[in-house]
Amino acid sequence: MSRRGLREKTFRLLFRMEFHDEEEFLDQKDLFFGDEEQLEMTEEDVSFVMDICDKITEKLPQIDERISEKTTGWSIERIGKAELAILRLAVYEIMFDDSIPTSVTINEAVELAKKYGSNDTSSFVNGVLAKFV
Repeated sequence: MSRRGLREKTFRLLFRMEFHDEEEFLDQKDLFFGDEEQLEMTEEDVSFVMDICDKITEKLPQIDERISEKTTGWSIERIGKAELAILRLAVYEIMFDDSIPTSVTINEAVELAKKYGSNDTSSFVNGVLAKFV
């Protein structure tokens, strides 16, 4: 699967995280990877997505702090769940994954925002992430 496809799967799993506590989320991971749609993923793909989600979850306080710093007037609770999942993934990549250029991360986040967000989501995501550059 392409890196873009893996990023989208990671976003979708992170999005699920917003609706469940930690215990329930373990079950949600099993359900996510058991869906027919996920059958196209290899074991390596599943491992990659799980690894990134685990790393983001581990660093969530740091990531959320950085998002809060850049979203003047917006608390984490006020940001939409799709937008927040996209931002968390992108900020993780910007802060902790040197193998991905920041411009690629921002572009991919904006594309996810266009696909999964409302009309203004892509502008919001782009504006927040531009502050990291």
